[in-house]
Amino acid sequence: CFPSPGLLNPLDSPHHMRMDEDVEYREGVVLDRPVKASASAGSFVNCGLRKEVRINKVLVPGTRVTVRLNPDNKPDSSIALGAVVPPSEPRTARGLYWGYTVRFAPKLSKVFSESPYQGGYDLTVGTSERGESVYGASKLPVFKHLLIVFGGVRGLECSLESDEDLHTDDVSELFQCYFNTCPSQGSRTIRTEEAIPISLAALQPKIAESGWRPS
Repeated sequence: CFPSPGLLNPLDSPHHMRMDEDVEYREGVVLDRPVKASASAGSFVNCGLRKEVRINKVLVPGTRVTVRLNPDNKPDSSIALGAVVPPSEPRTARGLYWGYTVRFAPKLSKVFSESPYQGGYDLTVGTSERGESVYGASKLPVFKHLLIVFGGVRGLECSLESDEDLHTDDVSELFQCYFNTCPSQGSRTIRTEEAIPISLAALQPKIAESGWRPS
């Protein structure tokens, strides 16, 4: 429970649907409410609509699910019908942005070696005040899966020093591109939560120039 949600930065992401928005997919939470015996087995889900959604699977209450709503749902019905789908389906089937997933890497080397993509990342970018200015960098190569790595307050050099599986003294050698995304920053350090939007904004023109498109 968040005691002060109003203090958080507001988001109006494409997958944060409004209550009356007519969309094919929604995120929801399974409710602790039994389905009537006369109905087919399933669960009720709160998907942020004015009515609950009955899905086609029996799931543990409190489970977060991605639901594809039945296109034949009637507006005057007391409930809506839907089916549980993989969280990736809105993106792969319809090209919709549907948030992100989190992967824990215990050390820097695991960021590369435990990539969820077959063949790993085909373009890796490190960010550091010691890197090449992104604004003067050449065009990015064509890629399918891009990895952008941010260091902590002591930089990626500290992550390298604490990883016995990496056999180099120069952290820039781990990346195909090593960029300073905020040249002439003026402060000793930039917080990671500040560096991320700064870097993504600086890299966006380079990414678009490479020809990459969401898939």
